[in-house]
Amino acid sequence: MKKVVLIGDSIRQGYDKYVKIAFEGVAKIYYPKENCRFSTYVVRQLLEWKNEAGCGDDLDLIHWNAGLWDILTMVDKKNLVSLETYAENVERICNIIKTIYPKAKMVFATSTPVQEELFTGAYKRFNKDTERYNERAAEIVRAHGGIINDLYSLLKDCPKEYYSDLTHLYTEKATKIITEQVIGVIGDALEIKGKKLDYSQFFSKKDDVTGI
Repeated sequence: MKKVVLIGDSIRQGYDKYVKIAFEGVAKIYYPKENCRFSTYVVRQLLEWKNEAGCGDDLDLIHWNAGLWDILTMVDKKNLVSLETYAENVERICNIIKTIYPKAKMVFATSTPVQEELFTGAYKRFNKDTERYNERAAEIVRAHGGIINDLYSLLKDCPKEYYSDLTHLYTEKATKIITEQVIGVIGDALEIKGKKLDYSQFFSKKDDVTGI
């Protein structure tokens, strides 16, 4: 049976349990219970999450994302994590992944677009920043032989009703297309097939997910 780790912020928290269900009997899916936050936190916690999961060194694939925390514009009008530091962190994450998961294929999921016009408080997010950070991360991951799962392009022109708030896409329609793309990318990389899911059954009793 294949072994897959999912790492990421609340984007990942919106699809992880459905990916796990889709690959039941085909792949073991591991992921942290917590929101994996920004890239510096991922650098710090990657080994801890591996140890907590107990997934071993024979992992087949890691699918990860980080960026929406990093791009957050603070009260000083600067991003929480600068693009330069973000790039350094992505480089470190790729190297750490290769060290602790030496056999694993690497997939990087780009951060999803936000409804930037609705950010009226002290903290803001801008899609131009997401695009810059996504582009830089993709360059680095590709240089490490990784695969890009472009969730940003998937959702760039999606209808407003796909959003559940300013940042998140936890509606049934959005969750379905995001999850199906994640399942497809993982399935193609590992030459396995996830089962088709009926998302309506989940959304009749869907729990709230803590956001970013």
